[in-house]
Amino acid sequence: MNRFEGRRILVTGAGSGIGQATALRLLAEGGRVVAADISEAGLADTRKSAEHALTADRLDTVVVDIGDESSVIKVVGQAISALGGLDVLVNAAGILRGGHTHETSLELWNQVISVNLTGTFLVTREALPALLATGNAVVVNFSSTSAAFAHPYMAAYAASKGGIQSFTHALALEYGKQGLRAVAVAPGSVKSGITDTTASYLPEDTDWSLFGKLSPILSTDLESGGAPMAGPESVAGVIAMLASEDGAFITGTEIRVDGGTHA
Repeated sequence: MNRFEGRRILVTGAGSGIGQATALRLLAEGGRVVAADISEAGLADTRKSAEHALTADRLDTVVVDIGDESSVIKVVGQAISALGGLDVLVNAAGILRGGHTHETSLELWNQVISVNLTGTFLVTREALPALLATGNAVVVNFSSTSAAFAHPYMAAYAASKGGIQSFTHALALEYGKQGLRAVAVAPGSVKSGITDTTASYLPEDTDWSLFGKLSPILSTDLESGGAPMAGPESVAGVIAMLASEDGAFITGTEIRVDGGTHA
């Protein structure tokens, strides 16, 4: 399929996990992609995978810190200039930090909110003029199942993802008449850099029984931290649908991709 032939795409968090899988999927479907991430090594890995797939001629990579306004302003401008415009924005970048809520410092809380929620806002704000100029643009934001279902020890993360869902709904209504669609994906039980390191952020006295409801009902052949997981490609395929004309009548909502974990 070449659903993205001629489409100009910016993907943040494209150095690993679902963001990387998404960048590679949209390249495979003919898109021109700027992959942005804070990790140079991660972006090099993304490029290597694109070279292996013979799609690297349509890939540019840029280093960005989405929690820093000046970095976002500079890099989003560079991406739009390199692409000659922008049709699709995928805000996949984010972090997870955990702990008992009563022991969470304001610094840690602000860090999570700054990267996940404010970072999504900053990238979107800077991209909006170029997106609106196309009259047929799409923003895909990354929420999480934690925004709507209880995930222990993750209050800051859950709050940031809930904010992203609300932000997405507001975008859809505000700019719908100008041809912009805004959708959020809410992954759960999907293997990524975040899930692989989750255990390291949890308290030493973690009550693991609280995670009893966080397993998919569909069979998987991967795991992260001993928990069954699907691969990041399972979300990348959904994003490809949402950002293409196949998703033309979908906006102002979130799509849960969790293998039935919260069925």
